[in-house]
Amino acid sequence: MDPPVVRFPKVGQAAGMVLVRRRFLLSLRDRYGPTFVLEVPPFGKTLVISDPTRLKQLFTASPEIAGTPQPNLSRMLGSGSIFGLDGEPHRQRRKLLVPPFHGKRMQAYAGLIEEEFRKEADTWPLGREFATLTPFMRITLNVILRAVFGAGGAEFEELREKLPLFVTYGSRMAVVPFKERSIGPWNPWRKLREHRAAYDAIVQRLIDRARSEPGDDILSMMLQSRYEDGAPMSDAHVRDELLTLLAAGHETTATTLAWAVERLTRHPAALHALVDDLDQGGTDLLAATILEIQRSRPVVLNTARKVLADGLTIDGFNVPKGWTVLAGIDLVQNDPEAFPHPERFDPNRFVGVKPATYAWIPFGGGTRRCVGAAFANLEMTVVLRALLRDFELRTTYAPGERWHSRGVAYAPHQGGRVVLHRRDKRQEPAEGARMEVRA
Repeated sequence: MDPPVVRFPKVGQAAGMVLVRRRFLLSLRDRYGPTFVLEVPPFGKTLVISDPTRLKQLFTASPEIAGTPQPNLSRMLGSGSIFGLDGEPHRQRRKLLVPPFHGKRMQAYAGLIEEEFRKEADTWPLGREFATLTPFMRITLNVILRAVFGAGGAEFEELREKLPLFVTYGSRMAVVPFKERSIGPWNPWRKLREHRAAYDAIVQRLIDRARSEPGDDILSMMLQSRYEDGAPMSDAHVRDELLTLLAAGHETTATTLAWAVERLTRHPAALHALVDDLDQGGTDLLAATILEIQRSRPVVLNTARKVLADGLTIDGFNVPKGWTVLAGIDLVQNDPEAFPHPERFDPNRFVGVKPATYAWIPFGGGTRRCVGAAFANLEMTVVLRALLRDFELRTTYAPGERWHSRGVAYAPHQGGRVVLHRRDKRQEPAEGARMEVRA
């Protein structure tokens, strides 16, 4: 049976996707069900799916059949980014990138994350409301610059200054639904290229230094890694991948932390239960809380595949070559069939329960699942544990903050505002407690 087709002008569909994507897709899901067809420039015919069975069919499809859509974030990140690769080149690149983000190597970064949290938290105003998104951005940026880029000294300060502007601008340009061209006398892509040139110059200095003096950062590991034929990654591709790791991990992790503050301050019972559990050395409830924050407030609403060859079948429908398939992350994670009472913020739904593979997908799925998922969860675990250990979060009866598009990521409209007080006595985890990080 063919899926229903949305019947209104293409320009209206494009406007809905760019300006009010979340409300637009939720309204279409309510009207047409979990599968429907859009026609959205520049992707053309687009099949939207949002239930676990259909998502599994997409994510388990061969990459030769369902690849990466264009245009995508590679417009900002570079053609050598993993976002711009398909098929065998993508498989080989992913094989190089996955090892540094798992096992003991990743756990070694927990102390660095804690250090950056403490430095930032010492500057926070007490007893006065402030937005947490920007401070969390500084923490996650510093962590990535140190752990991934191996940056220090002048390069560290230069990248701290330039990268937030570059990533913010590039994130907004990434969702513009037209090809690179001038708009009258204004060429927005020129500014993006200028940002990129400045980034390349700084990072090339870091590459040259890491090649002569290797460290324990991820940049040094990337330079030492080799493809199956023994060849190294080119410097251009290393620069692209470093930018990819920063853009994909810096803003999204900070935004999830801001949503954590926003959700917990509006759910006192969940907050107090979590603080009590952490004070007793527990880890399961914190892990469950992070899962529930990512379920209820995913910072990226969709992921997509381009049908590159005949052979992709979704629920009996043969998706034609050239179509795009849009996987609704927010749609499935707020579907009552997948998660009963999805409107409720309820971390207990994940205590002792592993989330369903094709229903909980904030990091995407299949061969294109985010390679830095475990690192992101390590950051969130360390920062939230330290925040709730050191500070009391004042709860509020204020309405939840609205979703605000920052381009690729969706953040709390007011930045996750909170009033903090120092706890009278810092509670350390019980003897023998071990932090567990779940991807």
